Amino acid sequence: MIQFEEALEIISRSAVLLASELIPLDECPGRVLAADVYSDMDMPPFDKSAVDGYACRRSDLGEELKVLEIIPAGKAPTRIIGSLECAKLMTGGMMPEGADTVIMVEDVEMTGIDTIRFTASRTAPNFCFRAEDITQGDKVLDKGTLVRPQEIAVLASVGCSRPEVYSQPRIGIISTGDELVEPNEMPALSQIRNSNALQLLAQAQGAGCKARYFGIARDTEEATLEIIQEASAASDIVILTGGISAGDFDFVPSVIQEAGYDIKFRSLAVQPGKPVIFATRGKQYLVALPGNPVSSFVQFEMLVKHLIRLITGNKSRQLSLKVPMGIDYTRKRTSRKAFFPVYLAEDGTAMPVEYHGSAHIHSYIHAEGIVIIEIGENEIRKGTLVDVRLV
Repeated sequence: MIQFEEALEIISRSAVLLASELIPLDECPGRVLAADVYSDMDMPPFDKSAVDGYACRRSDLGEELKVLEIIPAGKAPTRIIGSLECAKLMTGGMMPEGADTVIMVEDVEMTGIDTIRFTASRTAPNFCFRAEDITQGDKVLDKGTLVRPQEIAVLASVGCSRPEVYSQPRIGIISTGDELVEPNEMPALSQIRNSNALQLLAQAQGAGCKARYFGIARDTEEATLEIIQEASAASDIVILTGGISAGDFDFVPSVIQEAGYDIKFRSLAVQPGKPVIFATRGKQYLVALPGNPVSSFVQFEMLVKHLIRLITGNKSRQLSLKVPMGIDYTRKRTSRKAFFPVYLAEDGTAMPVEYHGSAHIHSYIHAEGIVIIEIGENEIRKGTLVDVRLV
């Protein structure tokens, strides 16, 4: 049994970046950039109006001004603004040469067919300078950036229509155990529905992966080896649930090795999720999680997501909040690091969810995050700041 931090370090040393590919911009949300992105132009590309108004010389404010032309957004000015002259300009329109101020339409009165006067006492310049945001050649996005809608906007604005991103991890999911039936079946006496596989599929898809379910491996070495080999042929990461504790029928570790994987660790000093196997085969990975649904859920969040972030080069921060504990939290056993579910109360505190153990997956429908209590600690006092890892 090893410490959780040691497990993270082993995974970090084992992880190898996936290959990269160029893909259309509309397919990029949720992917991770594999190269820095630079701007191909100044932004804004010209001095542009920030309001609907009239471009003029500040020195002429208060005087009657002649309107030379109307400049809509997307059209270039044709006239130079001289003394006592102006041009009507739309938001985003290009500033004409000679003007240094845009007065808003709300602050203007028409004094004739083509003359205006500024009626306010003062005004801001109301225009954006060329390149005040970005200069041509500036780096706008770093390699390792997770692409969200705001990054899509930046990529589009600098003409990066086919970004280089890391490939999506292919995750193969396997459940094990003769006691399992699929969700569409009515369990017989001593059977249970297979909830882990669908849960893990959803977690993998939410983590930006291509996930595929390979079915239930029945409790024989031959059947388990066959399904592991099938999943390995089509996956970067194979995830199994069940069959890895110390029971009489738990032969999965030996089958993992028979499939060519090198087991790096097989037990963690954590709760829930003590029996976890991490194994590698070249640039492939196998993670065997406990059959208890909370254990598999939590260790996917804590361990598998760590692996996914590493092989996709994702350098964005893991989302967490530092908030005060809402009540005193205590536990009896302190020999393992514990992960427990919480929700965020209206007063901004973390409140533990009622939780009956690693089979109580229903508790997690109320959970908004996970809090860690360290080895040797038996309580977290009310008001203590805790890190809530969002789930």
